[in-house]
Amino acid sequence: QVQLIESGGGLVQPGGSLRLSCQVSGLTVTTYTMGWFRQAPGRERQFVAGISPTARTIIYDDSVRGRSTISRDVAKNTVDLQIDSLALEDTAVYYCAAAGITVPTSKDNEWDCWGQGTQVTVSS
Repeated sequence: QVQLIESGGGLVQPGGSLRLSCQVSGLTVTTYTMGWFRQAPGRERQFVAGISPTARTIIYDDSVRGRSTISRDVAKNTVDLQIDSLALEDTAVYYCAAAGITVPTSKDNEWDCWGQGTQVTVSS
């Protein structure tokens, strides 16, 4: 059974940083494309970042490009998302996702498995 369990969310002040972690079981991060999405109240689910099974393709949404890093730890079978310079607009539930595709896509309907989400709240 596939499980994606996010952790690391919480309350952060604007300008701060946060590192989210996704613990993966039931699949291997070297054989699936992994990614992060987020969903704010009243908004559609938004692609944030993704990494291919080989880690040779990494894609970021424009909203986080330059201040975000997606990475994986093969030994731990985890995938992390680091976001710096957090702003109010980053407030959302962040979801880890997995897909049986070669490279990440922003189309959420192409992703197969989802975590339960972890809340990130950016507030002063």
